[in-house]
Amino acid sequence: MRLATWNVNSLRARMDRVLEFMRRSEVDVLAVQETKLADAAFPVQPFEELGYQVAHHGLNHWNGVAVLSRVGLDDVQRGFPGQPGYGDPAVVEARAVSALAGGIRVWSLYVPNGREQGHPHFDYKLAWLKALGEQVSGQLAADLDAALVLAGDYNIAPTDADVWSVEYYADKTHTSPPERAAFQGLLDAGLSDPVRAFTRAPKTFTYWDYQQLRFQKNRGMRIDFMLCSDAVRDRVSGASIDRDERKGKGASDHAPVLLDLLDTAPPTGNAR
Repeated sequence: MRLATWNVNSLRARMDRVLEFMRRSEVDVLAVQETKLADAAFPVQPFEELGYQVAHHGLNHWNGVAVLSRVGLDDVQRGFPGQPGYGDPAVVEARAVSALAGGIRVWSLYVPNGREQGHPHFDYKLAWLKALGEQVSGQLAADLDAALVLAGDYNIAPTDADVWSVEYYADKTHTSPPERAAFQGLLDAGLSDPVRAFTRAPKTFTYWDYQQLRFQKNRGMRIDFMLCSDAVRDRVSGASIDRDERKGKGASDHAPVLLDLLDTAPPTGNAR
């Protein structure tokens, strides 16, 4: 089974590219972020014509997340218990949706950006991640064999190797100690980053800003992840970042991340 995650930065603007990517990549389950669509405006039919079922969570023209699956789609959950809101009054934004797809609970997550250190949105980001970690811990405590994939745009580069310049980001969000500690909290809750083992080349990123020829100069960040529970990690057979999708006219500023799974885990003696 092949899973993928992609922040498309407006599905309306990238629709043709997304459909072509799905045809070309033979992806079975795609987690999408930043659809920037309300549920009523989501273009379900083109995906159904390709054989995909759709679970979308969008409230307006901001945020928006989706899980698209051609291996089944059941028990859709929008948001998660304890998910904090933002603003006054606090609004629980459309940043999380999950469904059972091919026997795996796949989450599509769009973690708050944080804007800048000291901003209320930064505190919101940390609270959001804390609540997500508590949700994961609870699920895995109840079922150690739970098959989970938390796919999405985390807006965190967890190590210095995940940014083009440590100095550039020294006083910015995405690399601060509190954010990295929050990401580590998800790993401590029982998740792992299997993509890293397949993308160890220097300067392997998933996001490049549109400004200042960042993509052409490969001045990017690795902030898109597919964090997996052990039950999924042991089935991983490959992973890649489709950098070509960041090229050309009308590209998103993110590239898709792909994860390939075996039908079953290998024998215990051969498992990673």
